[in-house]
Amino acid sequence: MLKLYDFELSGHAHRVRLMLALLKLQYQKIPVNLAQGEHKQDAFRSINPFAQVPVLDDDGLVIRDSIAIIIHLANTYAPSWNPKNSEQQAQIQQWLALAARNLSEGPARARLITVFGAKFDQETVIEASHQMLSIIDGLLEGKAWMVGERASIADVACYSYIAHAPEGKVELDAYPNILRWLANVEALDGFVAMQKTPLKEAV
Repeated sequence: MLKLYDFELSGHAHRVRLMLALLKLQYQKIPVNLAQGEHKQDAFRSINPFAQVPVLDDDGLVIRDSIAIIIHLANTYAPSWNPKNSEQQAQIQQWLALAARNLSEGPARARLITVFGAKFDQETVIEASHQMLSIIDGLLEGKAWMVGERASIADVACYSYIAHAPEGKVELDAYPNILRWLANVEALDGFVAMQKTPLKEAV
C-alpha cells in the first residue's frame, strides 16, 4: 500500500494527490498538521529530515519531494505519463524545473502571503507571477498540453499552483491559453481538485 504524508492546503501535496488519482492508485493518506507544527516533530523528521510535505512511502521506498514522487509514480505505474524519447523528455524537464522554482517563487509564494500570512513583498511577488504567466500563456498557444499530444507529468507538476494563483491575488483572466489548458487538465478522467482557501490580507 502506498502511503502519502499529506497536508490538504499544500499545492505540492496536491500535485501528488492529483497524480495518484489520475493513475487510479489506491493509497493511505496520513495527514500532517502543519498548523500545529507536527512536521517539525521528531516522529515526522525521522521520515523527512527537511520537515516538509508531501512524502510518499512506496513499500519502503521513501520519496521526499513532490516532483520526484510524480516521476516515480509515472515511471513505475504508468510510463506513458513520462515519455522517454529525448525531445519530449527535455521538454518535460524544462516544465518540471519551472514548477520547482518559478512557480514556487511566483504564484505559490503569492498564495502563501494571502492564505497563510507569509512575510513576502506582495507587489513584487505578484508582478513576478504575471511576468511568468504571460510567458507560459505564449508557450501554450495552440497547444492542448504542455508537451506532446497528451497529458504528461509536466501538466500535473504545474497545475496546482497555476490553478490556485487567484488565491494569491494573481488573476488569470488575461491568459486565455492557460485557462484553456486548466480546463483540459480538469476534464481528465480521475481529476481531483485542491481545496480552495480564504484569503488573508498581507500585513
